[in-house]
Amino acid sequence: MAKEQQKATPDAGAAAGKPAAATKRKKEFKKKRERRVIPHGLVHIAASFNNTQISITDTDGRIICWSSAGAIGFKGSRKGTPYAAQQASLAAAGIARDQYGMKSVEVRVKGPGSGRESAVRALAVAGLHIVVIRDVTPIPHNGCRPPKRRRV
Repeated sequence: MAKEQQKATPDAGAAAGKPAAATKRKKEFKKKRERRVIPHGLVHIAASFNNTQISITDTDGRIICWSSAGAIGFKGSRKGTPYAAQQASLAAAGIARDQYGMKSVEVRVKGPGSGRESAVRALAVAGLHIVVIRDVTPIPHNGCRPPKRRRV
């Protein structure tokens, strides 16, 4: 008898015919995140022999979106191809255009990779107006000492 009364007491606290969990839980409304509109931005393209990385930032340098040949799904030596760079550039430009309303960009290209030109062309194809293209590849001013001469 005592066991039956203990089992019955938790149900007695809830409203008749409704489970206990349903009465306690209230609906939570999530605020919609305001869409940040960035009409002008910068595109940083880092093209190495092995990969191409595209970062799109606002004018202050805060990264909005990024992509790379590896992030798209290319593996191994295919990451260094112009086609992979083009696909990565299209993906990043699409996000910047659709989610942030970006219209015009300045492009800064760094590195000796084969994906430099194709990545820039893909930005134009994606619908971004390219204002200026700047090469920011670091150039050594007689930097490191070369290895010693080979004796045969």
